[in-house]
Amino acid sequence: MKALLAFAATLTTLPALAHEGHGMFGSHWHATDVLGFVALAGLVAVAVWMSKK
Repeated sequence: MKALLAFAATLTTLPALAHEGHGMFGSHWHATDVLGFVALAGLVAVAVWMSKK
């Protein structure tokens, strides 16, 4: 029964596959992609600011 439930849970993730164009060099980005870059820029800015003290 556990194997059957694991198999069924795995099948529910199949529609989650991304469509073409995702990624850094794709045709478009999503808000979460941009948010990651904003967070990275903020961390770099804090690191530079902290290193000057």
